[in-house]
Amino acid sequence: PVLNGTCKRWRSIPVIGNDDDLLRLNPRRIILVNGTGSLPSSSVRQRLFSRYTQAGFKFMNVIHPSALIGVGVEIGEGVQIMAGAIIQADTTIGSNSIINTAAVLDHDCVIGSNVHIAPGVVISGGVAIGEGAHIGTGASVIHGVSIGAGAVVGAGTVVVRDVPDHHKLVGQSPKPLTKLDSE
Repeated sequence: PVLNGTCKRWRSIPVIGNDDDLLRLNPRRIILVNGTGSLPSSSVRQRLFSRYTQAGFKFMNVIHPSALIGVGVEIGEGVQIMAGAIIQADTTIGSNSIINTAAVLDHDCVIGSNVHIAPGVVISGGVAIGEGAHIGTGASVIHGVSIGAGAVVGAGTVVVRDVPDHHKLVGQSPKPLTKLDSE
């Protein structure tokens, strides 16, 4: 289909118009993919998802073939799971979330909607992450921790305690060196 007399291509996919043109189409005949990324300071992805779901459109999940997904995993609408991601048994992922390249989510995690788990993140079992949270590249979260809605965990941070809603945790203060007992 061509809107406004033009048809361009992006990576061999036809571009049929802009965001407003999309609203002129029948939402029962089109499934969308949200190709917008996510940063802690931007809600563009979330706004697009909300705008078009309210207009009646559905979003497809995009799951890379190299991702490993365990039994009992529940995945919401419009979720993107990138290459090398591992999601273990009985984890729930809310709509419009991104599980980025080589991220690992262990068993029984609950990931809210509109969450971005950046590349290389490791989430231990039983972790809860609230809606709209952003977990930065290479962060690690220990078992049973809760990260609140809208919270940000900085790249490389090791999370050993709960992070409240709309708070930021960046880095870890090193502990003093202790000598190990020799046997």
